[in-house]
Formats: sequence, structure tokens, C-alpha cells
Amino acid sequence: MPRPPISLKARALKYLSSREHSRLELARKLTPYAQEGDDIDALLNWLEQSRFLSEERFSESLVNRRAARYGNNRILSELHGHGIEGEALAELKADLAQGEGERAAQVLRRKFAEPPADAETRARQMRFLQQRGFSHRSIREAFNTAWLDDEDGAL
Repeated sequence: MPRPPISLKARALKYLSSREHSRLELARKLTPYAQEGDDIDALLNWLEQSRFLSEERFSESLVNRRAARYGNNRILSELHGHGIEGEALAELKADLAQGEGERAAQVLRRKFAEPPADAETRARQMRFLQQRGFSHRSIREAFNTAWLDDEDGAL
């Protein structure tokens, strides 16, 4: 005997149990399963009131997942794509800006074991960091600090 279809509320809770979702993303995932008479906005409002759905938690989760590999521009663009805007985005932007140079240096060290030998290699490494969403300021800082010797502070 076939199973009865999962309700929209159960499906939403199933998605949220696996990871945090933004309101926009969850609405997109639920829309194909909505039956006539289902109100997705009412369900999303109930999930927010019940603290199952939170833009703050989603934002923090996304930043924690992406910060070790990507720069501020890429992370903020992804947050914007998920519908996170306003005050929450401004606060995250300020928090991310503090350690971007060090994160860029770590990404650079992980990808390239040694400093660039020539200008062509340096340009390739800089393009790599730009594609990851790091700012020009943080890229310059990364190249100045990435391969410093911890003991004497020199290259």
C-alpha cells in the first residue's frame, strides 16, 4: 500500500532538520509540493515564530561554512542571493571584514606551497584569490604575510 504524501509542514521540518535554510530558499523548495489551499507564506511565518526558521542562524551557518574558503565579496553575494538584506547583512559585512586578509593568506598557503617565483605565477595566484571573492586589499595583505617565517618574521 503506498504511503500517504508528506504534508507541506512535515516536508519543511524535514528540510530544516538537515541544515539551516533561508526563507526564500525554503519557499522555493516547498513550492513544487504545494497543493491547492496550501499557504506557503503562512507556513513560513509559523516556522519563524516557532524559531524553526531563522535568518540569523542561516546567515551564521553560511558564513561559517564558506569563510575558510571564500572572500567577503563571494559570501555577501551568496547571502544576497538567499534574500538576506538590511541590518543583518551590514552586521555580517563588518564582522567578515576584520579577518579577511588572514583568511586570504590561509587559502593562498593551502593552494600554493611556495611564494610565486615570477610575475606570471603571482598574477595567476592573485586571480585565484579574486575568483574566490577576496578584495584587492586583502589579496595584497595575503601576499605580504602568507609565507612569512613564524620564527623570525622574514621570508
